[in-house]
Amino acid sequence: MSKDRETSRPSAAPSRRAILRAAAGAAGLTLAAPFINRGRAVVQAHGHGRTATPQEYSTRCIDLVTGSLVIDMLSPLVISRSIQQRWGPDLSGMTAEEEQDFRDSEIDVFHIAVGVGGRDFEDQYENTLLFVAGYNAIIASRPDLFVRIDSAEDLASVHGSGRAGILIGLQTSSHFHTLDDVNQFYWLGQRVSQLTYNSRNMIGNGATERVDGGISDFGVAIVERMNEIGMAVDVSHSGDRTTLDACEVSSRPVLFTHSNSRVLSGGHPRTKTDEAIRAMAATGGVMGITGVRMFVKDREPTTIEDYIDHFDHVRDLIGVEHLGVGSDVDLHGYDDMPPDEYEALKSAYKDSYAFRDKIDIEGVDHPKRMFDLTEALIRRGYTDDHIRGILGGNFQRVLGEIWEV
Repeated sequence: MSKDRETSRPSAAPSRRAILRAAAGAAGLTLAAPFINRGRAVVQAHGHGRTATPQEYSTRCIDLVTGSLVIDMLSPLVISRSIQQRWGPDLSGMTAEEEQDFRDSEIDVFHIAVGVGGRDFEDQYENTLLFVAGYNAIIASRPDLFVRIDSAEDLASVHGSGRAGILIGLQTSSHFHTLDDVNQFYWLGQRVSQLTYNSRNMIGNGATERVDGGISDFGVAIVERMNEIGMAVDVSHSGDRTTLDACEVSSRPVLFTHSNSRVLSGGHPRTKTDEAIRAMAATGGVMGITGVRMFVKDREPTTIEDYIDHFDHVRDLIGVEHLGVGSDVDLHGYDDMPPDEYEALKSAYKDSYAFRDKIDIEGVDHPKRMFDLTEALIRRGYTDDHIRGILGGNFQRVLGEIWEV
């Protein structure tokens, strides 16, 4: 869901060629969701917000999380603009506690995509280029904490490395003005691209558009180029027809990096129909389930058990091998944001988003949420192999297939 705000356009915009040269050498920019066990143990404290309370997890849960490759297919490093500013472009402003949050989360890979905006095509291109260059600068500045994920080999080696992988993606493809732009951004490190955000672009329609249009001829060509170069096609925010068209057009697996079941959500437009979920599975794709409150359920109470219902529904519909995690939150969630930033974020979306008092779900709104998710999957009877696949193995498999060129 994370949406980057539009940035002010300079009075004399540089040429695209000049921007590309600048991106290659960028020094840093701001960043644009009853137990049956062998025993129990206490993992370091966590809590909603930053108030700590001790949390007990089963040893089975701990072994699964710490022993698996864990991929969150939608989790920005931070959502709050004020925290971004404090961290600075090289993350030198991060506290030791904040750094430790990343290590303690046991998340090995963060897909950090946001919806980068802009007033026109040139804005969208330039803002996206700055976003990608900024993350490249962060990775270069903090090799002790982060590493860029470019390949299946990188996925295989990041677990246990002591660093978290950053998978560069975008929640829009509006920066692809020509087919060659796909290649240029691939060379800069982008490995996943969502075809549309919530609104219409030159490729297709978003989930909250008034008209449910499909993929354009230009969009078909973009998908084909993405397939050719090995960039993953994501349609999490795309409209129903665009989602189905992508599954029909793409020769490689299509991803829902962060979405939910429309049947269970009460009809939210940002969720996926059973027809779309089946079509995605037919391509060999994987669906990451989000913990965003209004995507999970349209009324209160909304709990972690409602969240797990989405895993069960998708498993029963298409098989557990097509399940993953796309939290759509940073490590601390939306509800901890400063009130002014929180209200500004909500106001950036149409009424159809149906925000309520809270966006997060208690229990999966903190840095150790993967432990709580795993404990809940254990309660539902998922096997160890199923859980390893959901935590990251299924996305690891499908990304390896997509990226193989």
